[in-house]
Amino acid sequence: MEIINYFDVDDKIFWKEEIGKSDWGAGQYLYRLLNNNQLLDLCGNSTKVLMLVEGKTLISFCTLAEQDDVRDTSLTPWIGFVYTFPEFRGHRYLGKLLEYAKNVAASEGATHIYISTNHIGLYEKYGYSFYKLMKDDENQDSRVYKINL
Repeated sequence: MEIINYFDVDDKIFWKEEIGKSDWGAGQYLYRLLNNNQLLDLCGNSTKVLMLVEGKTLISFCTLAEQDDVRDTSLTPWIGFVYTFPEFRGHRYLGKLLEYAKNVAASEGATHIYISTNHIGLYEKYGYSFYKLMKDDENQDSRVYKINL
């Protein structure tokens, strides 16, 4: 298994289509953003789409970006669009992506990473702590988690 960044691969069309196979609304939204070349405009020019792959099989993906659906620009970077395909769940593959994202963010000078979610109990397993409730793009409450690097 290896982690690759969508923006660094030559076969972007293939990997974009693999992301598009996710059965999750936000995964479909990420696919549309990539397809329309809008992700960097929305989330920042340094955005990465990290993909855990085994050969040509996409196992899990997430973004590491300046912005996410909570638009507080004083908080950065954010992990977003976190998804593991159903057949790979239960193996803690997400942990590999989160650890990789932590290392990338730290190498770029970040001191914290944030995640906006409505999940309770998922990110705590990986060292994240509840930070506070914040409003997302749709003015809905979102649980923001934080980890110190």
